[in-house]
Amino acid sequence: MQPSLTLAEKIASRLIERRETIAIAESSTGGLIAAALLAIPGASAYFVGGAVVYTKVARATLLGIGDADMAGLRPATEAYSSLVARRVRERHGATWGLGETGASGPSGNRYGDAAGHSCIAVAGPIERGVTLETGSADRRANMDAFAKRALDLLYEAVSAKA
Repeated sequence: MQPSLTLAEKIASRLIERRETIAIAESSTGGLIAAALLAIPGASAYFVGGAVVYTKVARATLLGIGDADMAGLRPATEAYSSLVARRVRERHGATWGLGETGASGPSGNRYGDAAGHSCIAVAGPIERGVTLETGSADRRANMDAFAKRALDLLYEAVSAKA
């Protein structure tokens, strides 16, 4: 977790400097993204809230994303992670939202994605999305890799903001 903490410190510094906030909705990382950001002293200055959105019920309850919102949209895609990022941002009144979804392993998900597949998006003054394919079935290693890539993407976005 040390590389993630170093990156989280850089993100925290940018957010605090700009008086910006973040909300997180993650799935296959199981809370690792939020944990890295919350491990930094002073996190209450920038971390508004978040959730592990692991099921359809959680998606509807925590993010207000229902069947109508999902029409023509498949989970574990960049389009879906963007929706999640936008919705968690809106619901928390945060400057930034981050959404993550995927298949950590050891098997793939019900949507046909192999283990090691994650889609991550950042919504805010800048919107970005990425897909990560590790090619591994190692659940813990994938969760760490997904969280690290999510923090990388978040750092890229908060650093690029003018």
